[in-house]
Amino acid sequence: AAWPPQLICMLPLLSLAGSGAQHVVTQPPSESGSLGQTVRLSCSISGGYSISSNGVSWFQQSPGNPPRYLLYYVSDSSTGRGSGVPDRFSGSASGSTGYLTISGLQAEDDADYYCLTWDTVAQGERFP
Repeated sequence: AAWPPQLICMLPLLSLAGSGAQHVVTQPPSESGSLGQTVRLSCSISGGYSISSNGVSWFQQSPGNPPRYLLYYVSDSSTGRGSGVPDRFSGSASGSTGYLTISGLQAEDDADYYCLTWDTVAQGERFP
């Protein structure tokens, strides 16, 4: 039976074993900017993870609210935003690092941002 993609990380500095390799995800503790400016958040994955093969998704969580899906990015031709997410949120990547760029910063952008990555080839236990 086919297994769904294997979750590697959803929070900064979370490490799980996946497909025989250990992936460690690192996000800077904080970024800051002024209203109207552009900021770029990063999500670096060690252990040979390739964003161009597997992709990265981004979520936003404001205090007191559930996480909001922003976008996924695999390549410039394979990307998409969640419903109602403005185009000032965009994704990009270089090697094993994914980026979320927020242009024209607004007050409501003050939030926590999380990256989500996954393996397209997952291994699972076989059940009878």
